[in-house]
Amino acid sequence: MNRKILSKIFLSTIYLSTFTFGGGYVIVTLLKKKFVDELHWIDQQEMLDLVAIAQSSPGAIAVNGAIVVGYKLAGLPGVFCAVLGAVIPPFVILTVISFCYNAFKNNHMIQAMLNGMTAGVGAVILSVVYDMGSDVVKQKDPLLLLLMAASFVAAYFYHVNVIYIILAAALAGICRTIIRKLRNEA
Repeated sequence: MNRKILSKIFLSTIYLSTFTFGGGYVIVTLLKKKFVDELHWIDQQEMLDLVAIAQSSPGAIAVNGAIVVGYKLAGLPGVFCAVLGAVIPPFVILTVISFCYNAFKNNHMIQAMLNGMTAGVGAVILSVVYDMGSDVVKQKDPLLLLLMAASFVAAYFYHVNVIYIILAAALAGICRTIIRKLRNEA
């Protein structure tokens, strides 16, 4: 296995994980920018597929995203490097914060900083939604557009559990694949 690729995977994921605040969806967009836009190791559609796999798997999406990208790029050694890079920073940061928690919990400056970070995280997540959603819209596929709109309505207005939405979308994809296969055989 190419050590240069493995070290690049590790250094990229450790860097992204160190400076990403706000949860897994934030790191997903940064993984896309790094591996799709900057390094051109995978394309946009593959990244969407990898995110779908990461999201539908149990566990933290940041780690799942690192796993699927690492596996796609370098197999099991890539998984190991990506997971290590994605897990070390939060582990170290949370360990340090846990020792300092009592000093932080009532500090107004820390609270203001966290509130500001929350707004920034919201903007980054909105950017991810726009990037991924615009790719679906550009495909002009009626089923994908319907699934995207129905998923939003179900989650936002009716508070349907995301697991049911994922299962329904997966079922729609399976049905579509079976129908296409049957049409091609006929």
